[in-house]
Amino acid sequence: MADPSSETPTFFFTDIEGSTQLWERFPQAMRTALARHDAILRAAITPSGGTVFKTAGDAFYAVFDEAPPTVRAALAVQRALLAEDWGAIKALKVRIALHTGAADHREGDYFGPTVNRLARLLAAGHGGQILLSGVTKELVEGTLPPGIELRDLGYRRLKDLVGTEHLFQLLAPDLPTSFPPLRTLDTHPTNLPAQVTSLIGREREVVAVTGLLRQPSVRLLTLTGPGGVGKTRLSLQVGADLLDDFQGGVFFIPLGSIRDDRLVLPTIAQALKVKRPDDESLLDSLVHFLDQQRILLVMDNFEQVLEAAPLVTELLAAAPQLKALVSSRAVLQVYGEYEYPVPPLAVPRLPLAVNGRAVRQYPAVALFVERARAVQPEFDLTADNAASVVEICTRLDGLPLAIELAAANSRLFTPQAMLPRLSSRLRLLRGGPRDRPARQQSLAGALDWSYELLGPGERRLFNRLGVFVGGGDEEAISAVCNVGGDLSLDMTGVLATLVRHSMAWQKEDASDQARYGLLETIQEYALEKLTETEEMTLLRRRHAGYFLTLAETGERELTGPQQANWLNRLEIEHDNLRAALAWSLDNHDNEILLRVSGALWPFWYRRGHLKEGRQWLEAALTHGALLPPALRAKGLHGAGVLAYLQNNYGPAIVCLEESLAIRAQLGDKEGIANTLNNLGRVAEFQGDYQRAQAFYQESLTTFRQLDNQWGIIQVLNNLGSVALQQEAFDQATSLLQESLSLARAAGDRWGLALSLNRLGRAALYQDEYDRAGQLYSESLELWRELGDRWRIARVLHNLGLVAFCQKEYERAAGLCRESLVLSQELGDSEGIAACLEGLAGVAQAQGRSSRATRLCGAASALRTTIGAPLSPIAQWHHQHTLANARLELGEALFTEAWADGRLLTAEQAVEYVAKHETG
Repeated sequence: MADPSSETPTFFFTDIEGSTQLWERFPQAMRTALARHDAILRAAITPSGGTVFKTAGDAFYAVFDEAPPTVRAALAVQRALLAEDWGAIKALKVRIALHTGAADHREGDYFGPTVNRLARLLAAGHGGQILLSGVTKELVEGTLPPGIELRDLGYRRLKDLVGTEHLFQLLAPDLPTSFPPLRTLDTHPTNLPAQVTSLIGREREVVAVTGLLRQPSVRLLTLTGPGGVGKTRLSLQVGADLLDDFQGGVFFIPLGSIRDDRLVLPTIAQALKVKRPDDESLLDSLVHFLDQQRILLVMDNFEQVLEAAPLVTELLAAAPQLKALVSSRAVLQVYGEYEYPVPPLAVPRLPLAVNGRAVRQYPAVALFVERARAVQPEFDLTADNAASVVEICTRLDGLPLAIELAAANSRLFTPQAMLPRLSSRLRLLRGGPRDRPARQQSLAGALDWSYELLGPGERRLFNRLGVFVGGGDEEAISAVCNVGGDLSLDMTGVLATLVRHSMAWQKEDASDQARYGLLETIQEYALEKLTETEEMTLLRRRHAGYFLTLAETGERELTGPQQANWLNRLEIEHDNLRAALAWSLDNHDNEILLRVSGALWPFWYRRGHLKEGRQWLEAALTHGALLPPALRAKGLHGAGVLAYLQNNYGPAIVCLEESLAIRAQLGDKEGIANTLNNLGRVAEFQGDYQRAQAFYQESLTTFRQLDNQWGIIQVLNNLGSVALQQEAFDQATSLLQESLSLARAAGDRWGLALSLNRLGRAALYQDEYDRAGQLYSESLELWRELGDRWRIARVLHNLGLVAFCQKEYERAAGLCRESLVLSQELGDSEGIAACLEGLAGVAQAQGRSSRATRLCGAASALRTTIGAPLSPIAQWHHQHTLANARLELGEALFTEAWADGRLLTAEQAVEYVAKHETG
């Protein structure tokens, strides 16, 4: 059996020639034949010391520690296949290729240039043929069995376009020796240029584009995308893969060095070696040459000669078997054109638990690793650098050129050291290979190339778009970027042009609204250009002003029937809102800083951005001490709410009481009622129900005087919650039903969800488990629609309690674990404690009393730290769990487990749950 750690393994690849057609003609016979084929392959490979590490359809992929045994296995396979009676199929022709070299071994598979090269070598062969690379030939020469020889097939260019490969054919007297010419670049009319590196991570795109060009209706296909996305390299590989489809040849037409559209036809003619007779035009000469020939033209960098696009369609119309594959930063906009936008390479989503084995599956990471090894041969992903590599690829938007340029810096910097330097990525990402065009030697060069093709108005809008983070809709872009009306004539048209030139993206947001924006790497370039125009300060201020208005409008709408839509809109614009906050902080515009953060706290609360929102508010309050009192009171109120939601009750009370004092001085009745309501929440969380009820009653009285329906709904809900804690179930139900009715009438879905949740708790406390589950589920559905992560976590825990009471312990544990993960993300310590207690109840019910006691101890320590005691009803269940655990364990073991749990931090307790999910 092959050793995966072998430094120079020999790989053995096979597949069946013409298998698709055989399956179409003989489906029943092929099932039997394939089973026999598989048995023959394994019987030859395994006894010879090989390991089959993968199969795909009819293809086998095996690895050997040494090269000589691969020859014996290959001969055994072909002889057994030749001797077999295949019935109606008559013959099963298998091609075999052997190649030696190092490869990455992970999770049972092999990756890297060696196996990619061998796949191309296999594709060059024919059924019944055995091909060897030059390096494998050197290793087997002198060890061949008697009568076995090697035929030198010469140096050939494989379709991976990477240099040449010296190929050999294994000959045996009892096996066929004559085959058609190899399927290599050398046997087809072509001028496709050799590449020095392999194509990485574009398997899906190659399949998609070749599939399109094989469709009879697709004659002109344009690959579009920003500079550096890899259009040229993809088009070359597609051309190589389609050589067998175009008997007349595949020809590369580089247009990067010309700007005059009149030179396009001569460039095509030069590539095809077509000379114009004196008595006809060059166009006629090309048409005569192309007529009835099946040819593919691969035309590169068409964006600067777009005026020549009609010439391409004229050639296609005159030559019915001609096809064109065009790479361009802008579509040609001609009849019959198909567009394929080339996406950036896939990158892992952040945040995630990073490990080398997982993230190297992503094409962007694989490209970084491969190119880093070109300058630092010992480079590999490790636990120390994997997260940095992932973030580098993410920050570079998955753009291949940017990733290659970054990886080239691996000789100077580790990924950890490189990452902070990406704040000025345009300066870092320079110094590409000197033999590349200037635009490909640096990221800035690639972008300069596209920028110069834009008109004056398009450049102005592109520059100004740099102030948007995450893009914007046309209304926002017009409001911010249309300075003095200089872009007012056709904003839609200018945006469309930027998209066509691949300098901006367009996509639909969650509400089906068109958004436009820039990739992060392109945004940095736009900001540099904006700085050159001296418009930066003006545009930043306009951007901050627009999103201040949006935040304050959203604050009002979050209490109305459109609250779900506005929550989604604020989430979509969150990056722009962050940018407005950051600009106002950096430029000491304290009023905008406090107004935006004061308006956003309800959104931050409902969408679970508790820690971030609190940080912005604290910064705003620190710098805005001299701002108008009403504005400061609003910020203090928001900071207090976000603090108590994170169980920081001391700071919450300080902020809320200061806010209340200011609002009382100003006579702001609505503000007073809001603040009293939230002071009641803090008292309730701390278990002081009488004080909480007093705050709520005073708040409710004021809201009723103001006829503020939204406020009334909230306070009725909170009064119902306090009544529940005190087991006044009839009173609680009455209050909650009133709140429910008002919320339905007002279209307040948030208040409706809150009422349903607390009515579910009332049903649970009265042992009405089915009704409780129904009410909680209705509530959860609404919270999910609203995206309120804090409430989602709480309702998941509540549903877990229902499942526990119904003795559905696995379901209960699953719901509590889901809630626990979300509570930890939100920094909700009280929620974490509640989930630990729920999981403790499940553990004890399943006979795992030691685990239950540890979890209870951890929850108790956490509650002591944050000052959030259990409610009386929850306390009863908690004591029941502990009493049963004590009885089962005995006093000594119980005391030890309890002490162990008390020593766990919240993070350690969550980790303990994850590691001991099943016991």
